[in-house]
Amino acid sequence: MTDLVLSGHKTATAGLLTLDYEAEGEEIEHVGERLALVGDSGERVGEIEITRVEVVPFAEVSWEFANAEGEGYASVAEWGESHVGFWRAYGVEVTGSTPVVCLWFRLL
Repeated sequence: MTDLVLSGHKTATAGLLTLDYEAEGEEIEHVGERLALVGDSGERVGEIEITRVEVVPFAEVSWEFANAEGEGYASVAEWGESHVGFWRAYGVEVTGSTPVVCLWFRLL
């Protein structure tokens, strides 16, 4: 995924409110926050700045967001299928009302 960010194709990412924030005791990122972009070996390869944050029910994730994830999805439905499978692997069942944290960012 780091390569997609560095190439400019990926300008958004998603997390589950329950899995990625509440379970970890983490605050949701805020606009203007800067985060290190880390490579596969744990080295810092860049920095991103959060430009937009939305928490929406899974069923309301927009095509604008799904497309901004830069992973080549043909539709928001395909994005949804991929993400349900990803989160299921972590033992989380996603429904239409599951809160998704949608983060947009820019590479600095």
